[in-house]
Amino acid sequence: MENSEKTEVVLLACGSFNPITNMHLRLFELAKDYMNGTGKYRVIKGIISPVGDAYKKKGLIPAHHRVIMAELATKNSKWVEVDTWESLQDEWVETAKVLRHHQEKLEASNSGNQQDSPSLERSGRKRKWTEQREDFSQKKPPQPKMKGMPEVKLLCGADFLESFGIPNLWKSEDIAQIVGGYGLICITRAGNDARKFIYESDVLWKHRSNIHLVNEWITNDISSTKIRRALRRGQSIRYLVPDLVQEYIEKHNLYSSESEDRNAGVILAPLERNTAEAKS
Repeated sequence: MENSEKTEVVLLACGSFNPITNMHLRLFELAKDYMNGTGKYRVIKGIISPVGDAYKKKGLIPAHHRVIMAELATKNSKWVEVDTWESLQDEWVETAKVLRHHQEKLEASNSGNQQDSPSLERSGRKRKWTEQREDFSQKKPPQPKMKGMPEVKLLCGADFLESFGIPNLWKSEDIAQIVGGYGLICITRAGNDARKFIYESDVLWKHRSNIHLVNEWITNDISSTKIRRALRRGQSIRYLVPDLVQEYIEKHNLYSSESEDRNAGVILAPLERNTAEAKS
């Protein structure tokens, strides 16, 4: 299939990145290889979108540090960039809305100039944070994607997929919009029950053709949680995170027992919001 006939894809990864690790970066490479290997898609860009402080996750350090570490980690990447928009919102923003924001931004920048899409401008790290704020007080219905435009798809790990089953963490309509309207690329490991989880979920089963499961044959068990634990214990994290990220963490002494207690006892933003809406 010629490049002109392939669907161009932008991979979007949302999360805490607390801190970003080499595994986060590997997800992009694994997903790109898989999608390009299907012969139907061509990945043209990857976006890392750190969640804002209003997410209220335990141990979540300030967003500006997490953004800077992500920028350092992708400094030499030719196709993966960091976008600060989500991290700058005053309130926590649902993942479905983050996907919509990037799809609309993509369509706005490419309308009438589709031939330039493979070299999309890496604007996420250059724009001033204050320029990326947006009011989400009024909900907008999802708009159909423009024909021939690159498609934004959500990149995640198997734990993210399984989080769809946690009560009140996700709205059912948001799950349907994420997997049905955009699509999911999920990196799984041998022995993972991702397919069984999809089978047991009616909404995921309905949109199963838009969920791409990518096997991670070279297993990598690095996680941000384990990185923070090692740092609290004074252990080395070299070769687990990019060197520049390690240097930044050490320079600013970012992770400690005190930082891990940040937001302790605070209800996670989506749980708080969705539980309140369910009661109203």
